[in-house]
Amino acid sequence: MIVFSSQHFEENRFREEDLIKLIPVGISLNLDPSRPVLLLKDEKGQHVLPVAVNPLEAGIALGQNSKALEAAQATPHKLMQLLLESLSIKIQRCVFVEIRGQYQYVRVYFEGHPSHGSLKVRADEAMSLCLQLNVPLFATAKLMEKSKIMSAEIQELSQIVAKRPSLRTKNSEYLM
Repeated sequence: MIVFSSQHFEENRFREEDLIKLIPVGISLNLDPSRPVLLLKDEKGQHVLPVAVNPLEAGIALGQNSKALEAAQATPHKLMQLLLESLSIKIQRCVFVEIRGQYQYVRVYFEGHPSHGSLKVRADEAMSLCLQLNVPLFATAKLMEKSKIMSAEIQELSQIVAKRPSLRTKNSEYLM
């Protein structure tokens, strides 16, 4: 059983003036290659938000943001981009709002939809699309601190598993 110190953290309400705009600075590989980390920083470089993403999201983010490949490579998000444009829906911003277990959640705000103004999704499922569409990313300092703690706990757990291969052994018929 994995227990994280911040089991559930959600900023239900945040003040606009507490939001810090973030920009992507790179992707870091750690001891667990199945969880690359997208690094976001504020424009002054004072705050860092690590966002664990799956390898597919990391690869898409790297590929679609490579200037050398930009003209030659199609993006898996091109259809979504065209669909949103054809429906006159624009994603305005993406705000990190919650940490639950080992996952961060964002609220994606948009305009142009007849009945909805936002959608809450896992951050690791939204990052490459938000980067592709140049959606402004935001978080509060409080959530960034909680994310650093979560990231350190995941890193520590990865080190323990790497040192003890027996933890990865299937010891039950119910484990895959």
